[in-house]
Amino acid sequence: MSKPFDFDIGRLTGEANYSGRPPADFAQTPERGTFFLETFGCQMNDHDSEKVAGVLLARGYRQVETPEAAGLILYNTCSIREKAAQKVFSRLGEYRAKQSQGKIIGVLGCVAQQEGEDIFERAPWVSLVCGSASYRKLPELIAQLESGNHRVTGLDTDTEETFETEITRRDNPFRAYLTIIEGCDKACSYCVVPYTRGPERSRASDSILREVRQLAELGYSEIQLLGQTVNSYKDPTPRKMRFAELLLAVAGVPGVRRVRFTTSHPSDFTKDIVEAIEAQPKICEHVHLPVQSGSTRVLRAMQRTYTLEEYLEKIAMIRGVSRPIAISTDIIVGFPGEKEADFEETLCLLDEVKYESLFSFKYSPRPNTPSLKMDDAIPEEEKSRRLAILQDRQREIQKARNARLVGDTFEVLVSGKSRRENQWSGYTSSNRLANFTSQEQELLGTYVQVRVTGATPNSLVGEHVV
Repeated sequence: MSKPFDFDIGRLTGEANYSGRPPADFAQTPERGTFFLETFGCQMNDHDSEKVAGVLLARGYRQVETPEAAGLILYNTCSIREKAAQKVFSRLGEYRAKQSQGKIIGVLGCVAQQEGEDIFERAPWVSLVCGSASYRKLPELIAQLESGNHRVTGLDTDTEETFETEITRRDNPFRAYLTIIEGCDKACSYCVVPYTRGPERSRASDSILREVRQLAELGYSEIQLLGQTVNSYKDPTPRKMRFAELLLAVAGVPGVRRVRFTTSHPSDFTKDIVEAIEAQPKICEHVHLPVQSGSTRVLRAMQRTYTLEEYLEKIAMIRGVSRPIAISTDIIVGFPGEKEADFEETLCLLDEVKYESLFSFKYSPRPNTPSLKMDDAIPEEEKSRRLAILQDRQREIQKARNARLVGDTFEVLVSGKSRRENQWSGYTSSNRLANFTSQEQELLGTYVQVRVTGATPNSLVGEHVV
């Protein structure tokens, strides 16, 4: 959801000049120059919204907390799951009347790229449709709307550069997201990412490291590198820095205390990445390695480019080092043609790997994907049954794994304060949520030692060790 933001140029990053003045064509009415931005989806979408907000703030726009207070209402959308796309159109329906009040309504991101100008037919009160490749052009697109154009699109898929903007607004004061690779070349049969974000293209290593140094100078101590397939990174400069080398270089920047990365693809997950995590304590001991299914037969239908056996070799490589590394994954149940035996293989995979956490989904058909044409669809009630079984099994695994940590002490980056007195929360380097007590008055943004005194399937419970 959108958050109010007190403008502070110190929390913007980028190389553009900021004038502090609204655009010349700005209409000086209470709502003009204000925007409301709601985000659907993953960390990539969250970071895209930071880019959009940065572009608008740097041109003199002001972010507000509610759509009622905004002259410009923007929805940054996700189309990975069917429900996410449905939620966007539901939200558009809620605000249909606002067009007649002189407000501009825009759809950004993956649904915008996927549906294109069809959005105008489905929701005629929408004025702006803009994919993530065109965020640099947002000020010009909005200027067209301000000048009287009723329908404006930005749907180019620029394959020459990553989708960086000159100014990025940072929502989290301690952790900074940084895109290093856009798009995907893997062409999984169920996935819309190659269509909505285009082919893989990597950002230059010197540009990445320059921004990391800038972020560290501004006080960001945790850097999270992002990409649809982040470990498929290929440095386009003559330096040809490998992903593992980039991790080590980011960790070596003064002021950086933690380095995270997501999401990795199993086919490109190599031994040097594990060696970098083992050698450099600043690189967080957590790997998100989506498997999607425990059945090689289903993996082939998904076009996942690896077998179960090859995936398990990667897991053995991660588990085999001296530094314990937490592993999380994604799993889809009910893919077309998934038999009960295939599902049982997925449950066996959970028992074998014992993931620290799991993101699980029911298969949903997406536009422009090969799986749309596959036969043997799984009934919705059966998909729901399998999902419930999977989640119950994983819950028991997490409960047992977390219980073993009682008595251990972890460093936690404090990111939340409860309404309950003396209650705080944050994440360990292994990406475990810790809820803990402390008598300190102000801990947000600090690193503290927390002794684990209890555990639930989804979090650790502890106390601050001074």
